[in-house]
Amino acid sequence: MKAAIVGCGNIAAVHAESIGRLEGVTLAAAADIRPERAEKYGEKYGLRPYSSLENLLEEVKPDVLHICTPHYLHVPMTQFALARGIHVFCEKPPVISRQQLTGLEEAVKKGPGRAGFCFQNRYNPSILFVKELLASGGAGRIRGARGLVTWNRQAAYYTESGWRGRMDTEGGGALINQSIHTMDLLGFLMGKPVSVEAQTANHHLPGVIEVEDMMEAYIRYEDAAACFYATTAYTEDAPPLIELSCENMVIRIEDLEVTLLYRDGRREKPEIDRKQALGKSYWGSGHLDCISDFYRCLKSGERFAQDLDGVRDTVRLMLAAYESAGCGGKEIQL
Repeated sequence: MKAAIVGCGNIAAVHAESIGRLEGVTLAAAADIRPERAEKYGEKYGLRPYSSLENLLEEVKPDVLHICTPHYLHVPMTQFALARGIHVFCEKPPVISRQQLTGLEEAVKKGPGRAGFCFQNRYNPSILFVKELLASGGAGRIRGARGLVTWNRQAAYYTESGWRGRMDTEGGGALINQSIHTMDLLGFLMGKPVSVEAQTANHHLPGVIEVEDMMEAYIRYEDAAACFYATTAYTEDAPPLIELSCENMVIRIEDLEVTLLYRDGRREKPEIDRKQALGKSYWGSGHLDCISDFYRCLKSGERFAQDLDGVRDTVRLMLAAYESAGCGGKEIQL
C-alpha cells in the first residue's frame, strides 16, 4: 500500500516513523503549504514533497492519506480524499463544530474511502490492562471517576503557529487540543456518556488567545459520573491522571503506570509492558499500534474500532462540553 502525509509538523514525524515500521506500506509523499517543511520531510524520509494536497493526490494517487494539519482542515481534507476513494487516517480532533460533524458523517457514509481517527491512547498498555481488569469483574462496579490534565502552554505556542488560539481554526483550547484523549479514555473505560455540565476560563493568556486554558466538567455516564479538569496554565507537562473508584479498589492510571489501591489498604503496582513512545512521552505509546491496526483492517476488510462510529461519543461529548460552557454550565443531554 502507498501512503502520504499532509501537514508536516511535529505529529507528522510520529506518523512517518510508524508507517516506516509497517510491512507492505510505503510512505511515498508529503504535502505542506510551507514548501520548506515538505522538502525537509522529503529529505528525511526519502519521499516526494508537495506544496499542494491536490497535486499530491493527483500525481501520487496514494491508498491512504494521513491528515496531520491544523484542526479546521481535518474535515474538508477528509471529505476531499474519501470522495476520491482514498482512505484517511486523521489526527484528533475529528471535527471542531457540529456543522463539521454533519459534513463528516455524510462524507463517511458516501465513501468510497474509509476513515480512521487517531485516539492512540486507547492502545496504551496501561489502558488495555485496566480495560481487561474491569471486564474480568475483579475491580467491581465503577462508582465514579476523575480525569486530570495539567500541562503548560505559553504564548509562543499559539502566536507562532498561525492557527492555534483562535476559535475558527483550533476550535477550542485545553479540551480539544490537550485533553481530548483523557476525555476519550474516560468513555472508553466507563461507557456511553449521558450528559455534561462544563465551565471554561482563560487564566494566564488573556488578550493572547481566544480559546480556553481551563475546562472543568461533570460528566454523567449510564452508571456513574466523572469529574474532569484540564488546564494549560500549570508550570509542567505532568502525566495525565485517570482514577476509577470501583467497588473493590481504586484504579489510578498515570500515563503508562497503574496503581491498584485495595479497600483493605493494600497497594499494588502491576508490571505492565512500557512501550517506548515515538513522540513526546505524554502523547502515549500507542501511535504505532493504532496506525498498524488501521492498516490491518484495511487489508482484512474488518471494521476499524476507531472509525467515526467508534469515536462519535467522544466527539459529541466534546462539542456538548463547549456548548454547556457557552451557556453558563447548563446541563447538556447527549
